[in-house]
Order: sequence, then C-alpha cells, then structure tokens
Amino acid sequence: MFKYSDSNKRYYTLDYFYKHKFNSKVFKVSLNAGFTCPNRDGKVGIGGCIFCSKLGSGEYAGDVKKDLVTQFNEVKEMMLKKWPKAKYIGYFQANTNTYASVDVLKEKFETILKLDNVVGLNIATRPDSITHECLDYLEELSKRTYLTVELGLQTIHTKTSILINRCHTLECFVDMVNKLRERNINVVVHIINGLPYETKSMMIDTVKFLSNLDIQGIKIHMLSILKDTKLEEMYKKENFKLITRDEYIDIVCDQLEYLREDIVVNRITGDPKVSDLIEPNWLIKKVTILNDIDKEMKRRNSYQGIKYKKNSN
Repeated sequence: MFKYSDSNKRYYTLDYFYKHKFNSKVFKVSLNAGFTCPNRDGKVGIGGCIFCSKLGSGEYAGDVKKDLVTQFNEVKEMMLKKWPKAKYIGYFQANTNTYASVDVLKEKFETILKLDNVVGLNIATRPDSITHECLDYLEELSKRTYLTVELGLQTIHTKTSILINRCHTLECFVDMVNKLRERNINVVVHIINGLPYETKSMMIDTVKFLSNLDIQGIKIHMLSILKDTKLEEMYKKENFKLITRDEYIDIVCDQLEYLREDIVVNRITGDPKVSDLIEPNWLIKKVTILNDIDKEMKRRNSYQGIKYKKNSN
C-alpha cells in the first residue's frame, strides 16, 4: 500500500490529506468574489488564456450576483446532505483572486473566515498578480488559518505558453513559488495535459520540473475545449489532435510515477460542464477515468514517486 493512502489509491489524494490533517471530512466551497484578470483587462494581456471561459474557470463557483456569504451557504447546504459533519475551506476560484488592493482582499477573505467551521482558504491566482503588500497579508493570514495559494502554470514550455496566451514567464512562476515558500505559504500548481501540439514527453517534463520545486500540491487537468473560447476558434480552424482517453490515463500514470511522493494530488482530471463542452466528450465520465487510473497503477504495480529522482529532468 502507498504510504499516503488507506484505500486502493496509489497516489496522495487531497481527501486523504484533509482527513489526516483535520481528523474530519473537509470539502471546498467554491466562490466567485467578482475579481477580474490582468490577462483580460490589458494589464499584461487581452482576451485571457485561450482555454479560459467567460466565467474565468469558475463554472462551479457561486453566483457572482450574490454576496459571498449567500454563495457559501448555498454550496455548503448542498454538500452537507452528503457530509453532515464536514468542515469547510473557502475556495476563491473564479479569475485572479489576488488582483485587487489588500483592503479589498481582506474584506473578501475575512468574510469567509468568520463563518462557522471554516478551517482554511484556497486562493486561485496567477504568479504575476501577487504584490509585496499582498504577500505580507497572505503570510499573516497563513498564521491564522490553513492557507493555500493555487498558481496557474499549465506548462513549463515557452512555445506552448505563448500559444495559449499565458502572458507570464516560467521564471516569473518560479520566483513567486519561492517567495510564497519563504513565508511558509502552501502552494498548489495547476497544469493541463493535452495542450495543442504538446507531446507526451513534454507533459511528463512539466511534472518532473515541478517535482523539484518546493510545492505542496498539484492539480492535473485535461484540456477542455469549451464553447465561446479562443480555443474553440483555434480547434475549428486548425483541428489539432486531442489526446484520447487511453492516452490521458497512460500520461497521468507516468506523471504520477515522476511526481514527488509528498506532493498532494488535488485533482487528476478535468470536470467541465456538459453544456459548455465541445471536446473531448470522454471527460464527462469522470468517475470511470479515476477508476481506470487506479486500475492502470495497479496493473503496473506502481506508485506516486516511484521514478522520482531529485534534480532529474
């Protein structure tokens, strides 16, 4: 059995991590705090990342027209039907959640921290959107609650990053990881498999690179082509190859083998809304993908980190 598992999982799941840290079931409550993005408003770019929806990847976040407490309670009540004794983490998900003055951030974040049984915050943002003043606040916040900053990276490869319009460099990302870790702030990194024209080895190299950084978690997504995105336009024009379901499972299992064993896997596939999804349709059956990843790891008699070597590339 994998050392960070009490089930058939051969990788370090977020559920396992939360249960052992908080001695309780913990679930995230996704929120939309009404932030925008510097890659949309012209500060660093226009139009956003080509895969990003109009909701700023916040399809499962609350309704931005409602206040944060109402959003929180609506999601919480729904989740409590399944886990009545759970604790909560406020997840600021949509758009760039440090892209505002510290006074605004405090008003948003502290509102959620005051609620009963909230044990932490997850704040999704970009590595180019955390000021020194914001770092000071996040450091202070991390001493009062379980704080995680989620940084979008998607790929380490410059050519792909330019293609998808990330509008920040790998060096910028690494610099922000180091700044957050110097203040003992937990970091989770988002990556995407299946980005246009990337090979299997390129996707694995992204994970190898991250395994040698001081990060605490990773989210692995499959590229979703969503309606009304730049990616949809590109796909219809160029018809670039999408990886198949079997290829995705194979790539993820390889990535897990190269992923340092103490990095918590927060997510291992995408979860798009069916009404927005153009391709790949196999993403709809999320549970079967998870099950088949487990089966393949078992077939290989493999575990997270089995091929990890420090400073290997």
